[in-house]
Amino acid sequence: MWLGIDTSGAVSVALADEPGDGAGGPVTVRAVVSDVRARHHDEVLMGLVEEALASAGARRADLTAVVAGRGPGPFTGLRVGLVTARTLAAVLDLPLLGLCSLDALALEAAIGTVEPLVEGSGANAGVGDAPARRTVGVALDARRREVYHARYEAAPGSLVRVDGPAVGAPADVAEALRACDVLVGTGCDLYPELLPATGEARHVDAGFLLRAAALARAAGQDLSSTDPLYLREPDAAKPTARKSALGR
Repeated sequence: MWLGIDTSGAVSVALADEPGDGAGGPVTVRAVVSDVRARHHDEVLMGLVEEALASAGARRADLTAVVAGRGPGPFTGLRVGLVTARTLAAVLDLPLLGLCSLDALALEAAIGTVEPLVEGSGANAGVGDAPARRTVGVALDARRREVYHARYEAAPGSLVRVDGPAVGAPADVAEALRACDVLVGTGCDLYPELLPATGEARHVDAGFLLRAAALARAAGQDLSSTDPLYLREPDAAKPTARKSALGR
């Protein structure tokens, strides 16, 4: 059973049955629990992990891999998720996979706008259910009046990021994102005139993180890195020169 953890914005934890080797089809998600409050990541994350295990009727011994969302996202929140995922993987001696968090939101948007869905679709569907190619834009609140953004092409059995992840002013990326068939994310809520949402997905859902990871693995992508995708320098910085206590 795979454990998914994402703290790129909201805190989301999910459990899913491990996909078969090379499988790119639907992934059965057993539990998803989330907390959308900001700046509570370190307080709630491990409680959500235990809640997800209990909801799925599983134990830590049942886990076979940990999938971590790499962001982009705020420094503190993103670190909490990645450190927790790395620690659990090390303590339980499990493989650790990393994935861009925006991929999960794009997958959810692609599935949520495809009609009609075939058997095996709905809550546990994969992009393989999509009858046609779609372009998907994702914009998440990056603070500082900016958004984290990326663009994708979704087709039966594949989800390909064609641009991003990157960070920028909404006005600078609005034209490219509005040209997508589907546009989702919290950035749309903050800047509706520039980035009008055409889908309902807002926060990263760890269940879709697991589905996106299974799809990426089936496509042969390297998921070994769990380096955070910060995309910009932190607000706090070390002083470049020593200051005199005498003011000289």
